[in-house]
Amino acid sequence: MRDLLLAAPDAPVEEVMIRDVVKVSPFTDREELVSMFARKHYLAVPVINETGRIIGIVSTKNIIASTEEEATEDLQILFGASAEERVYSPALFKIKKRLPWLHINLFTVFLAGAVVAMFEGLIAKIAVLAVFLPVVAGQGGNAGTQTLAVVLRGMIMREIEPKSAAKMVLTEVWVSFVNGAVTGLVTGLVVWLWKGNPYLGLVVAVAMVVNLIVAGLSGALIPLTMKRLGFDPAHSSGIVLTTITDVVGFLAFFGMAWLLQGKLV
Repeated sequence: MRDLLLAAPDAPVEEVMIRDVVKVSPFTDREELVSMFARKHYLAVPVINETGRIIGIVSTKNIIASTEEEATEDLQILFGASAEERVYSPALFKIKKRLPWLHINLFTVFLAGAVVAMFEGLIAKIAVLAVFLPVVAGQGGNAGTQTLAVVLRGMIMREIEPKSAAKMVLTEVWVSFVNGAVTGLVTGLVVWLWKGNPYLGLVVAVAMVVNLIVAGLSGALIPLTMKRLGFDPAHSSGIVLTTITDVVGFLAFFGMAWLLQGKLV
């Protein structure tokens, strides 16, 4: 419009018109629109139908509102709630939407519990091991959730290209290794000073490093894999991630304890 107003009165329209107009259809995916506005900083984009006629526009204001809605929906889904659920939704609706995911989560908890049950004899022999189970599992879950949050955002904003996905995964694994080494060293020293047994500190430290590496790898790969399989990454990634970090963390912890049990008694 500015070019048209400033052009000479006798200038043909073709001199001021924009040939390659950025446009979208009514069926353009909302996430694609958000990514487009975020990358190109458009103020507005025309919406055209199948015949090429303009039927409306999408403005920055629309995108901001859409982004907020998308973010809140993804947040609810990530924690096992329905995207349609609201604060004042009927109680029965809330129950119907939440209960299936709680059942799935219950199954994964029993799976992690089965790993612990494999080492009942070791726990009975070295009861202090039970004290540090939540430490290893909790750190793995937290590290995995950090990676998952970053990757999900990258997927929503279309920042992750197929050719750069492998580099992103390797970066997350490296970050998790460094974080695991630092937190594992600190935790191992605390356990050593607390319980007076350096081997117990070593068990906790190694288990934490292993679990954080797997957590970083899983947090990066799970959403990519879920999307490739046609599932909503936000809807299923959290539960799968928690299961993997719990199972791997327990196996690494009890595996190291079993190898060094002679030094722990």
